[in-house]
Amino acid sequence: MNKSPISFATLASELAARFRSLLGEAGWLHEWEVRIPDTAAEAGFDLLATGPLPDGGRAALCVECKRELRPGMFRQMAEKTFSPGGRPKVVVPVLALPFVSPRIAELCAEHGWSWFDLAGNCRLEVPGLLLLHYTGQKAVHARPRPVANLGTAETGRVIRALLAADNARAAWTQREMQAHCQPGVSLGLVNKVVRHLRDEAFIEEAPDGGFRLRDPGQLLSAWRDAYRFDRHERRHYFTLLQGKKLREALEGLDALTGGRAAYASFSAAEFQAPHVRQPRTWLYIRAQDLPAFEQAVAAKPVDSGENLVVLIPADNGVFYLSDGGTAANPRLPCTNAVQTYVDLWHSGGRGQEAAEALLEQYLRPAWKAVALPA
Repeated sequence: MNKSPISFATLASELAARFRSLLGEAGWLHEWEVRIPDTAAEAGFDLLATGPLPDGGRAALCVECKRELRPGMFRQMAEKTFSPGGRPKVVVPVLALPFVSPRIAELCAEHGWSWFDLAGNCRLEVPGLLLLHYTGQKAVHARPRPVANLGTAETGRVIRALLAADNARAAWTQREMQAHCQPGVSLGLVNKVVRHLRDEAFIEEAPDGGFRLRDPGQLLSAWRDAYRFDRHERRHYFTLLQGKKLREALEGLDALTGGRAAYASFSAAEFQAPHVRQPRTWLYIRAQDLPAFEQAVAAKPVDSGENLVVLIPADNGVFYLSDGGTAANPRLPCTNAVQTYVDLWHSGGRGQEAAEALLEQYLRPAWKAVALPA
């Protein structure tokens, strides 16, 4: 990987060479050329590829080259219009970068842009003529480090607060977010996370100031991919209690632990979006509450044959806005659906299938109900 700075002229030259190479892989493209625009009308873009269409007329791919583009700036760029000479029948806007992140690729698809990078990753589409889609190539130039790490426990506290269905349309100031996070976080951490999420276009400016959630589905996916489920210690237990007796015994843990016990993963999903049945009960229990748990449900640690899976949380943020029962049907609370989703995704077995069911049956409808894209 090249870590030295690159001038824009050199970058444009390298991107032009890569563009020619990618189009050259489509052997059915004839009489196509890639050039640097040379007229005043073409001054709004950096590279131009033109060629004939099968049904007559010509297509033009107008390429915007950038050294770097934060997702938060994409929409401003996407409003540009291109008017290449020759009155082409089809005009395709194309973004070219040293490296296109998955988030930028998502935004390109959302706004009808094609894209490619120096590594050879691309999605280039001319309707009815061309579709080139390659991914997985590593960056050839050093990429800027993200401002915040979505995989840390502290960042997760901010993301949970943003994504929770109860908060989905809330507008926040950074101090309000700091005061709301459980456990607490520093104002500096909130500032760093907010800057990163704004750069990635996951949040936006609220009409009355502050910030609010903009793209919950993509933020959840990004957090899911960074989330470290392996940081929670897993222990296996066996109990003779089953069904109603087990649920009643677990219900008492809520008071014994001060609200720091919850159904987790598959078991939480059984209440929130039933889809996958499995024989184990999954729980979050803090290490200091294990003796009370073992006594309440007459549970014994086992090496195999368990019917209780206990996760000892690496961070008490997993209990944020836990989902309790009702007065008519009291029970031990579940983790919030957002927490349930990321835990399911990493739980193995049919966890990802159950996570997708939770997303479709519970989270997306909740976001759509407050007019958020899901």
